[in-house]
Amino acid sequence: MIICAPNVLTAEELGTIRNELRGASFVDGASTAGWSAREVKKNLQIDINTESQAKLQEIVRAAFLRSAMLQMATLPTAMTQALFNRYDVGMTYGPHVDAPVMGGVGNAVRSDVAITVFLSDPKTYAGGDLVVDSHGMEYGFKLDAGSAIAYPANSLHHVTPVTQGARYAAVIWVQSQVRDAGKRELLWDLDNAKRQIFSREGKSATFDTISRSHANLLRMWADV
Repeated sequence: MIICAPNVLTAEELGTIRNELRGASFVDGASTAGWSAREVKKNLQIDINTESQAKLQEIVRAAFLRSAMLQMATLPTAMTQALFNRYDVGMTYGPHVDAPVMGGVGNAVRSDVAITVFLSDPKTYAGGDLVVDSHGMEYGFKLDAGSAIAYPANSLHHVTPVTQGARYAAVIWVQSQVRDAGKRELLWDLDNAKRQIFSREGKSATFDTISRSHANLLRMWADV
């Protein structure tokens, strides 16, 4: 399941992030990649040990936690800190699958869902599409600044080469209460159906039946 969520960041938050990025210190992005991904990861990212990084991480964390769409889609139980990356002309990230577990002892997170928050206006750069393989079909995404895309972290995906301008984005990984992507999609569909029925009928018998089924499936599948 791939979910695109608009306006995850406010205009004010986006402005703050962009101001910080202008003066931020960037390092080779391959420093945080696994041994095989290092071969295809050609980008830059903010030094994780800077004060600027900590400030930006908190903005993205707060935005994720208040996004009803992302919360409903991912059912989070844990998340990583955000990584902020930059792709200049010629930079790319070849096909790869994200590491299944991130962090270390005491702060390990199983990466069920990857979330990319787009920070650049798509009109300011060329190339740099996020391409996700879903069941053998490739889908490209280049969202408005402040919007986010959530997709299964076990998907093969890549970022196409930037040919003009610079592409900035933040990436976080989420451990879900429900690790199976197919089950999360079923719960997403039921939750949406429940909300549509409520908006049309109010708290009807049909709404109560769908609500019970949604709640009992989550109770059955939740790993908490």
